[in-house]
Amino acid sequence: MNTLLILQVMSVAAAVILIIALLLVAGLIGYLTAWYYAKSVYTPIIKKLEDEKAQLNREVAGLKDDIIKLKSRIEDLNKKVDELDKDVSEREVEISKKNDIISGLENQITELKKKIKT
Repeated sequence: MNTLLILQVMSVAAAVILIIALLLVAGLIGYLTAWYYAKSVYTPIIKKLEDEKAQLNREVAGLKDDIIKLKSRIEDLNKKVDELDKDVSEREVEISKKNDIISGLENQITELKKKIKT
Protein backbone atom coordinates (compact mmCIF):
# COMPACT_ATOMS: atom_id res chain seq x y z
CA MET A 1 0.00 0.00 0.00
CA ASN A 2 2.95 2.22 0.64
CA THR A 3 4.12 1.87 -2.98
CA LEU A 4 0.70 2.69 -4.28
CA LEU A 5 0.63 5.78 -2.15
CA ILE A 6 4.04 6.89 -3.44
CA LEU A 7 2.98 6.48 -7.05
CA GLN A 8 -0.22 8.41 -6.45
CA VAL A 9 1.65 11.24 -4.78
CA MET A 10 4.27 11.56 -7.54
CA SER A 11 3.57 13.72 -10.51
CA VAL A 12 3.85 12.43 -14.05
CA ALA A 13 7.14 14.24 -14.67
CA ALA A 14 8.69 12.81 -11.54
CA ALA A 15 7.56 9.31 -12.49
CA VAL A 16 9.09 9.68 -15.97
CA ILE A 17 12.37 10.87 -14.49
CA LEU A 18 12.40 7.96 -12.03
CA ILE A 19 11.70 5.41 -14.80
CA ILE A 20 14.44 6.87 -17.03
CA ALA A 21 16.93 6.82 -14.14
CA LEU A 22 16.07 3.19 -13.34
CA LEU A 23 16.43 2.25 -17.04
CA LEU A 24 19.83 3.94 -17.21
CA VAL A 25 21.01 2.11 -14.10
CA ALA A 26 19.70 -1.21 -15.48
CA GLY A 27 21.45 -0.53 -18.81
CA LEU A 28 24.70 0.31 -17.05
CA ILE A 29 24.50 -2.86 -14.97
CA GLY A 30 23.83 -4.92 -18.12
CA TYR A 31 26.68 -3.28 -20.01
CA LEU A 32 29.19 -3.82 -17.20
CA THR A 33 28.06 -7.43 -16.74
CA ALA A 34 28.48 -8.14 -20.47
CA TRP A 35 31.87 -6.40 -20.51
CA TYR A 36 33.22 -8.41 -17.57
CA TYR A 37 31.86 -11.64 -19.07
CA ALA A 38 33.42 -10.94 -22.46
CA LYS A 39 36.68 -9.98 -20.78
CA SER A 40 36.78 -13.24 -18.84
CA VAL A 41 35.96 -15.30 -21.93
CA TYR A 42 38.22 -13.59 -24.47
CA THR A 43 41.25 -12.72 -22.33
CA PRO A 44 42.65 -16.30 -22.36
CA ILE A 45 41.98 -16.57 -26.09
CA ILE A 46 43.74 -13.28 -26.75
CA LYS A 47 46.70 -14.31 -24.60
CA LYS A 48 46.95 -17.63 -26.47
CA LEU A 49 46.85 -15.83 -29.82
CA GLU A 50 49.52 -13.37 -28.70
CA ASP A 51 51.76 -16.28 -27.63
CA GLU A 52 51.23 -17.95 -31.00
CA LYS A 53 52.03 -14.67 -32.73
CA ALA A 54 55.27 -14.32 -30.78
CA GLN A 55 56.23 -17.91 -31.63
CA LEU A 56 55.46 -17.34 -35.31
CA ASN A 57 57.52 -14.14 -35.28
CA ARG A 58 60.46 -16.10 -33.86
CA GLU A 59 60.01 -18.72 -36.58
CA VAL A 60 59.90 -16.00 -39.23
CA ALA A 61 63.14 -14.52 -37.88
CA GLY A 62 64.75 -17.97 -37.99
CA LEU A 63 63.55 -18.50 -41.55
CA LYS A 64 64.96 -15.11 -42.58
CA ASP A 65 68.33 -16.19 -41.21
CA ASP A 66 68.05 -19.43 -43.14
CA ILE A 67 67.24 -17.49 -46.32
CA ILE A 68 70.33 -15.32 -45.86
CA LYS A 69 72.52 -18.39 -45.34
CA LEU A 70 71.03 -20.15 -48.35
CA LYS A 71 71.51 -17.08 -50.55
CA SER A 72 75.17 -16.90 -49.62
CA ARG A 73 75.52 -20.62 -50.32
CA ILE A 74 73.85 -20.13 -53.71
CA GLU A 75 76.32 -17.36 -54.53
CA ASP A 76 79.22 -19.61 -53.56
CA LEU A 77 77.87 -22.45 -55.66
CA ASN A 78 77.32 -20.11 -58.62
CA LYS A 79 80.95 -19.00 -58.37
CA LYS A 80 82.04 -22.62 -58.29
CA VAL A 81 79.87 -23.40 -61.33
CA ASP A 82 81.44 -20.49 -63.21
CA GLU A 83 84.91 -21.75 -62.35
CA LEU A 84 83.99 -25.26 -63.46
CA ASP A 85 82.49 -23.94 -66.72
CA LYS A 86 85.71 -22.06 -67.39
CA ASP A 87 87.72 -25.18 -66.63
CA VAL A 88 85.51 -27.27 -68.93
CA SER A 89 85.87 -24.79 -71.79
CA GLU A 90 89.67 -24.77 -71.36
CA ARG A 91 89.77 -28.55 -71.39
CA GLU A 92 87.53 -28.66 -74.47
CA VAL A 93 90.02 -26.40 -76.24
CA GLU A 94 92.85 -28.70 -75.16
CA ILE A 95 90.91 -31.76 -76.34
CA SER A 96 90.23 -30.17 -79.75
CA LYS A 97 93.93 -29.32 -80.12
CA LYS A 98 94.91 -32.86 -79.20
CA ASN A 99 92.30 -34.25 -81.60
CA ASP A 100 93.84 -32.10 -84.35
CA ILE A 101 97.29 -33.45 -83.45
CA ILE A 102 95.95 -37.03 -83.46
CA SER A 103 94.26 -36.58 -86.83
CA GLY A 104 97.49 -35.07 -88.24
CA LEU A 105 99.49 -38.02 -86.91
CA GLU A 106 96.96 -40.47 -88.34
CA ASN A 107 97.30 -38.75 -91.70
CA GLN A 108 101.07 -39.06 -91.46
CA ILE A 109 100.72 -42.75 -90.57
CA THR A 110 98.51 -43.39 -93.57
CA GLU A 111 100.98 -41.53 -95.84
CA LEU A 112 103.86 -43.53 -94.45
CA LYS A 113 101.93 -46.77 -94.98
CA LYS A 114 101.30 -45.75 -98.58
CA LYS A 115 105.03 -45.00 -99.09
CA ILE A 116 105.96 -48.36 -97.60
CA LYS A 117 103.62 -50.20 -99.97
CA THR A 118 104.93 -48.47 -103.03
